[in-house]
Amino acid sequence: MIRKILFAVVAVVALVVALGFYLGMPQPTSADQAMRLPVDPAPLIAQTAAGERSFRIEIADDQSERSAGLMFRDAMEDDHGMLFVFPETKILGFWMKNTPMPLDLVFIGDDGKVKDIMPGEPFSEALIAPGAPSRFVLELKRGTAEKTGIKDGDLVRHPAIDAVSGAAG
Repeated sequence: MIRKILFAVVAVVALVVALGFYLGMPQPTSADQAMRLPVDPAPLIAQTAAGERSFRIEIADDQSERSAGLMFRDAMEDDHGMLFVFPETKILGFWMKNTPMPLDLVFIGDDGKVKDIMPGEPFSEALIAPGAPSRFVLELKRGTAEKTGIKDGDLVRHPAIDAVSGAAG
């Protein structure tokens, strides 16, 4: 009898541990649930001809976060975005599968300068890839780059970018 009780307790503990581990991992997205990452405490600053523009960002810096991105999100504040951080500078390609929101994709080089700004069409599986190598991509709500004056060549600052570009924080 004690053996059966002990086995049941061990089974329940194992189930609780497994459930805790599962809930602690980034959750896969579904049509009902978008991945939401914590907002980074440091703002991202775009230095434009019209002055500095500040954004609150989520940082997608591992493969699972970069793969999910803003999928299934149907709304986002104008001053909010997601910064995709890649381990190396290369030609990057994105698509908008399962992304209902139109986006601006701001491709940023390892020097912190905007290389290209491309539109992302909702649910499109067409490749979005500029010809210039990039290290970072900032996704913003469509029209935000134009509204805030972000253009090719502008400098983008954030500790994640500055660590690569060598810029002082």
